[in-house]
Amino acid sequence: MEGGCDGVALHGVCAPRPTSFQPSAAFLGGPGEGSPCTPGLGWAGEGPGAGGKNRHVCHAAARLEMGSLWEEFNRLGTEMIVTKAGRRMFPTFQVKLSGLDPLADYVLLMDFIPLDDKRYRYAFHSSSWLAAGRAEPAAPGRVHFHPDSPAKGAQWMRQIVSFDKLKLTNNLLDDNGHIILNSMHRYQPRFHVVFVDPRRDSERFAHQNFKSFSFPETQFMAVTAYQNHRLCLPSSLSSSLSPESCPPSHPSSSGTGCSGSHGARSCT
Repeated sequence: MEGGCDGVALHGVCAPRPTSFQPSAAFLGGPGEGSPCTPGLGWAGEGPGAGGKNRHVCHAAARLEMGSLWEEFNRLGTEMIVTKAGRRMFPTFQVKLSGLDPLADYVLLMDFIPLDDKRYRYAFHSSSWLAAGRAEPAAPGRVHFHPDSPAKGAQWMRQIVSFDKLKLTNNLLDDNGHIILNSMHRYQPRFHVVFVDPRRDSERFAHQNFKSFSFPETQFMAVTAYQNHRLCLPSSLSSSLSPESCPPSHPSSSGTGCSGSHGARSCT
């Protein structure tokens, strides 16, 4: 990156190191750690050049949790609320990891990339999104570190990894570290597994050290208020969710076929 980066350089985004990192700890692995391995089939996503990845990440696999809920929302067109103060995602992004080295240290993080170069508006008469011109200038690129980073592979694989602290904002001047997005634009969340290599020259091997995952069913439209009245929580799924995991209520409107439940809306 131009001007250098004193933190993490990933896909052109420079992010600060978590405060728990020591200055000598780098995120990057190299061929000296072992022969590169070729990933198997059936994984959700891979970083560029996956066949030449460091052995600490090349077998990493991630399974999206609450997949049926994500798929249900995706079928209708998922919308995520962005506010000036920051709003948590619903559904929450959660994954189950496997294939990590139990004794190695890893950092987990997320970023969000635009799906296209358009901005949109919602047509209520047809209950659909329509392109409304060119996208606004990209918001400042940021990544969100999982607060438990860095941690051993054994810890990450022991339980579901939840990004429930991640917040989305449309405030370009945000100083809270939230992910900044443009409203009425479409985004794809990405999840990254990064091996913490203690070698001093590890930055030379950045491209071999991380593995990225993208789940198409997690794509969404950023909005300041829900537009699609059909985006109510399916009754078959709402009963299995705890109150704190439910989305905020959709704007009240008559005839939507939705009723409130724990601050969420279930379809009746």
